[in-house]
Amino acid sequence: MSETSGPGNLGHVAFLGLGHMGGPMAVNLVKAGYTVAGFDVVPAALDAARDHGVPTVATPAEAVNGADVVLTMFPGGQHVLSAYRGNGGQPGLLEVAAPDTMFLDCSTINVDEAREASALAVAAGHRAVDAPVSGGVVGAEAGTLTFMVGALPEDFDTVRPLLEVMGKRVVHCGDHGAGQAAKVCNNLILGVSMIAVSEAFVLGEKLGLTHQALFDVASAASGQCWALTTNCPVPGPVPTSPANRDYQPGFAGALMAKDLKLALNALQGTGVAARMGPLASEIYDTFAAEGGAGRDFSAIITDIRDKSAH
Repeated sequence: MSETSGPGNLGHVAFLGLGHMGGPMAVNLVKAGYTVAGFDVVPAALDAARDHGVPTVATPAEAVNGADVVLTMFPGGQHVLSAYRGNGGQPGLLEVAAPDTMFLDCSTINVDEAREASALAVAAGHRAVDAPVSGGVVGAEAGTLTFMVGALPEDFDTVRPLLEVMGKRVVHCGDHGAGQAAKVCNNLILGVSMIAVSEAFVLGEKLGLTHQALFDVASAASGQCWALTTNCPVPGPVPTSPANRDYQPGFAGALMAKDLKLALNALQGTGVAARMGPLASEIYDTFAAEGGAGRDFSAIITDIRDKSAH
């Protein structure tokens, strides 16, 4: 956790979305001295947050009351936009928040949705930042996440101390939506590279290579990448990788399928002549549908192995 962390002029935080990622992030804010009002639609998530010292409230409006920053960590862009606008006759967060509130969305959503959410916030008299994260549940718990931030420069400067409580790396990627753009590009690389690393290990097995021998070569040669050296898809070479604990996530296959779908939307929307990205999206879609949704995304190697000729 950053030495520079601590409440500044955003000391009162409404934290909406206390799931596997949001819950630990909220805990770290409380530990750093922030005043947090947490809310989640899932009762178990509320209970878990309370058990770890996060004050919770009964409604989103109650959380937002008096908040300097409204931090959202939701499953998808439709949830962010619906919460901002309101639905079912309930007022939206933008309406109930005090003027000039900082709206900080840490969800992973489509770039276009992030830009729309920011535009709605600004039009309602607020400030907006998109700051999706990388680092998984382990990073959320340890306060070592990477934040990819889309914001006006002055808003980035304002929100940075708060983000540094929850992460060890905070990167200003550009204006509204740029954080999501960086996240989708990064995870496109990650998804494609994990498939390539997994295919290489299965090929190595067929050719008589041990996992350790292939790792020792590739990790110090041109095949080196994060999917190999940190999240190695076979047990042994990297003792901390999910492969050593029966592929417990980590970063679940369902989340990789979701993020690659976001990448696919961006590729199609921009007209990029991509071939690997769409194929990786299709592979992880199938993997998640066939039982891999709750396993670490590196378990794609088991799917490749099972479908290979014997």
